[in-house]
Amino acid sequence: MANSKLLHPFTSFRAKISVIIIAAMLFAGAMDVFFIYPYALEKQFESIRQELMSIAQTAALSIDADKLMKIPLNAGGTSSQSFKDISEQLFKIKQASPIIHYIYTMTKTDKPGEWQFIVDIDASRNIQGPRTSNPGDLYNVARFEAMQKAFDGPQADKKLEFDEWGATLSGYAPIRDSNGKAVAIIGIDMSANDLHRSQHETKRRMLVSMLVGIALFLAVGMFISERISSPVKKLVEGTREVGRGKLDHTIELNGRDELSELAGSFNTMTKNLREARLKLTEYFYGVTQSLVRALEAKDTYIRGHSERVAAYSEKIAIELKLSHEAVELIRHTALLHDIGKLGIDESVLNKKGTLSPEEWRIIRSHPVIGEEILKPIAMTDELPAIIRTHHARFDGTGYPDKSDNEKINLYASIIAVADAYDAMVFNRSYRSALTHSAAAAELRKNSGTQFDPRAVKAFLAVLEKEGRGQGPA
Repeated sequence: MANSKLLHPFTSFRAKISVIIIAAMLFAGAMDVFFIYPYALEKQFESIRQELMSIAQTAALSIDADKLMKIPLNAGGTSSQSFKDISEQLFKIKQASPIIHYIYTMTKTDKPGEWQFIVDIDASRNIQGPRTSNPGDLYNVARFEAMQKAFDGPQADKKLEFDEWGATLSGYAPIRDSNGKAVAIIGIDMSANDLHRSQHETKRRMLVSMLVGIALFLAVGMFISERISSPVKKLVEGTREVGRGKLDHTIELNGRDELSELAGSFNTMTKNLREARLKLTEYFYGVTQSLVRALEAKDTYIRGHSERVAAYSEKIAIELKLSHEAVELIRHTALLHDIGKLGIDESVLNKKGTLSPEEWRIIRSHPVIGEEILKPIAMTDELPAIIRTHHARFDGTGYPDKSDNEKINLYASIIAVADAYDAMVFNRSYRSALTHSAAAAELRKNSGTQFDPRAVKAFLAVLEKEGRGQGPA
């Protein structure tokens, strides 16, 4: 019995494309074996123009306009460091794009149609032959329409141009300074001798054959596009979503061809990536939490502190109706909020009695130490940032940074409230524990100064639901 999962040959993506292409080729060949050339060359020419404009625009963005305009516009300008730096950048661009024959920068003079070269890399590197242009050399651009418009935006020649360097097709783009003003242009030339000869030969083709060929391939292109573009678009969108970190994204394609199989493989891949990231995240939090537990095991006063702060913080976040992802981030961060104390000497950390000003300075460095510990290994940039700011105050004081309340991270504010509450209701080496109601009163008292009112209000609501904070406990 045949395997039901095997694809029927005619339903395969490859078979569909093959039938379409063969049918189109037979029909085209029956009409005129050469009719596709004009259409193909026209498309090729437009594609090259677009590529030249794209290369020129990208290259222009990499040029330091301020440095470029510092180059003296005379033969001695080639000795300046600015000239050497810009030349090096242009040479790298030329190396990266094999179609580039010449690459240069120019700027306007006071005389209409007369521009000046600034940097032509062949003037500093003997790559294509002898020197071509030095800084300040004049050039008449009056006959080059696209070049004259290059200060306004990316351009490319609409036909082959001829000058003392031969037949070329060129792309141009403005080079803008820090204020967005176009101060120069970059020009990119490709040799067009071969393309010119092909175009000259194509002009001898019959006009009717050209029109028929264009019409046929437009029809074929529309047919193929309709059949292929939709599933391909879904696959492209899927890869973009995954690239943004959305590993729960799936692609639904109906059918039994290769694209449908690819969509299934894509969904399997994202599932595996989700599972791998989950395991990696769990491993990360497991290791770091072990370090925190080791720290707390050395001090009976703070044993279990991080777990309690995490539990409080989670409840506050839920009360504030934050997303599941935010709740999880807050809970995990709260578990690690004091990890920076690993970098503080135990004699300071566990000292009985009042701390000296220097010892307080050391203690208050633990948010920064925690950030530095977690920054290289954290799964998100947000986690170490919250660790750093969990002792910031709503009124802009606190430590290690000063910040107004509009910039205080809500997640850090939630942890700060939970942290302060737990510290108050448990004994510490320097004071006795407060009752739950007294601790709640302190939160109310300092709401809007030390604590974010949103976090305080939510936590008091949590305590009220649990029967705490309203009287002696």
